[in-house]
Amino acid sequence: GGLTAVDGATIINERHELLAFGAKIGRSWKSKRVDQIVVTEPIIGSVASIIHPSKLGGTRHLSAAQFVFDQRDAVALVASQDGRFTIFAWSPREDMVHAHQIDILLL
Repeated sequence: GGLTAVDGATIINERHELLAFGAKIGRSWKSKRVDQIVVTEPIIGSVASIIHPSKLGGTRHLSAAQFVFDQRDAVALVASQDGRFTIFAWSPREDMVHAHQIDILLL
């Protein structure tokens, strides 16, 4: 329920003004597909892993990873119905999308 029941993205600008709600974000036909991301969790002993974004979740996760891959100054947030929250951002150090995955119990 709640926001996880909404299919589509909520778009805000750098001033946190709402631009769109329930938006569908597509990939430009000119852009390359994101084929790998680095994933971390804020757990002691957790090791970063590099995976294909489809292994992290469904369409929401893949769309968010692709959006950040295409718009490297953007941040994408995904709330899953399974209780996970993922923050996607571009990592200049890794030169790829970095997904910070947080269990809702840790928030």
